[in-house]
Amino acid sequence: MESHKLTDTMNRTAEEIGFSGTVALKMPGNELLVLPYGFAQRENRIPNKACTSFGTASGGKLFTAISICQLAEQGKLKLDGRIGDYLNLKEEFPHFSTEITIHHLLTHSSGISDYFDEEVMDDFEQLWEEHPMYRLRTPRDFVPLIRELPMKFTPGGRFHYNNAGYIVLGLILEQAAGMPFADYVESRILQPCGMTKSGYFPLDNLPADTATGYIDEEDGTWRGNIYSIPVKGGADGGVFLAAPDMLKLWDALMNGGLLGADSLARLLSPQIAVGESDYYGYGLRITRQHEQSAKYHLMGSDPGVCFRSAFYPESGLALAVTCNKSMGAYRMMRVIEEGRLTEGFA
Repeated sequence: MESHKLTDTMNRTAEEIGFSGTVALKMPGNELLVLPYGFAQRENRIPNKACTSFGTASGGKLFTAISICQLAEQGKLKLDGRIGDYLNLKEEFPHFSTEITIHHLLTHSSGISDYFDEEVMDDFEQLWEEHPMYRLRTPRDFVPLIRELPMKFTPGGRFHYNNAGYIVLGLILEQAAGMPFADYVESRILQPCGMTKSGYFPLDNLPADTATGYIDEEDGTWRGNIYSIPVKGGADGGVFLAAPDMLKLWDALMNGGLLGADSLARLLSPQIAVGESDYYGYGLRITRQHEQSAKYHLMGSDPGVCFRSAFYPESGLALAVTCNKSMGAYRMMRVIEEGRLTEGFA
C-alpha cells in the first residue's frame, strides 16, 4: 500500500474509533510518516503533535531489559546469576525462592506473585486503595507491595506476565549501576539515541508537549488518569515516549548501537513460549512465522494509556502508536499490518 493510501486509511480509522495519539512509521528506504490525532489536553483543546510524549505503560519493560543486558556486558551482573547475589532476600523478599535468576525475571518465569496479577485482577485502580499511587516514584517504593507475596510456582516453570519481577530488576539495576533507575536509562539509552522528547516524567510535573491520559466513562464523561497510575514510571513501565523517538530506539537497538551482538541476539531470541506462535525474549514479545521471527513488539495498557510498537525484520519497517486513551493503539497498528507494508504480516 502506498503511503498516501495508508494515510487515508488511517485517517478514516482514527475518525471511526475516536483515536487520540500519534502514529509513527519508518518504512523501507527510511521514509518517515508521522500522523498525530486528537488532543493532548482535552479541556484546553491542545492538539497532539508529532513531538507529543505519551505514557507507554508496560512498553517500558524493554528499556529495563536493555539496561540489564548492558550491565551484564560491563561485568556488573550475570544474566544467569541468582538474584540473592545482588539483593538481601531474607530482609527484602523473605518468601522468594533462592533459585530465581535474573533470566527468570526478564522472561516472566520467576514464579513470584505479582502485585497486580493479571490472571486474577482486572482493575488496576484497586491497588491504590491501600498503596497511594503518589508515593510510588522509585523501584524501592514498590517493595511493600511485593515483600510478603508468596511464590506462585517453581522458578522456570512457565510464563506468567509479572510486573513485580521487573520492579525487582530495577532494584538490581540500581545496585549494580550505583545510580537511580531513571537516571541510568535516560543517560545510557534515551540520550545516546537522541530521544529528546522522552523520559520518566512525574505526573504531577509533566513538561510541555506531554499528553494527559484520559479515562472515558460509560456515561460519556471523562477524567484524567493522574489518580489511576503510579506518579512516576519505572522498571516495570511508564516511560513517556514521543512516537518518532521510539523509532530511534528500534534503529539503535537493531543496528548494534545499544548492545553487542551476543547480548542483542539473546534479547531477541524466543526465550519462553507464550502461545502457539508467540514468545517472549527479554522485555519484548516475538511472533514467529515459518520458524523465523517475523515481528518484535511491545504493548502497554494502563487507565488512560494505550501503546503499541513493533519492528518487522523482513521488511525493516518500524512503527510506534502512542495513545492517551485506554484503547485504540492496537486497531491503528492492525491498519498498518493489513496494508501489507510488513511483508505478509497481515
